[in-house]
Order: sequence, then C-alpha cells, then structure tokens
Amino acid sequence: MTEVDPFSPTPLHRQVAEILRDEIRSGRIAPGMPLPSQATLVQTYGIARGTAARALKILVEDGLAVVSPGRGTYVKPTGLRPKD
Repeated sequence: MTEVDPFSPTPLHRQVAEILRDEIRSGRIAPGMPLPSQATLVQTYGIARGTAARALKILVEDGLAVVSPGRGTYVKPTGLRPKD
C-alpha cells in the first residue's frame, strides 16, 4: 500500500486520488470494478471522510470513474473513454 504524506504540499485528497489513479492505470482495479468506499479510504489512509469523498470526486471528474447511487463508485467500464 502506498501511504499519504501529511507534510506534503500536495493536499491529501489529491494524493489519494493519485494512488487510486495508479491502481486503475496499472489494472489492479479493472474497468467495472468498485473503488474503495469512503469508509475504507478513511481506514486505509487515516484521512477524514470528506477528504475521501473529494478524492473519489476527482476520479469521477477526470472521467476515470462513475458513481452508481446507493452502490458506490466504480472504475469506468471499458469502452467509455476517460478525459485526457
């Protein structure tokens, strides 16, 4: 597991988003698979729930993930292109 650096000038939500982005690009989290929940991100990285929500929102805004209301956030399925 990659850790976040609370002393980095990069905000924690951006650090977590980058960790998840790397997981997606490497294929460790494949298209259509769920991303870790906010609660899991809180436990894994020792961050606040709002920070976790912001990290997931970045991936959605960047076109790498989609939200399924009531189910969670998923890696965008194959065939749907992320924004460059």
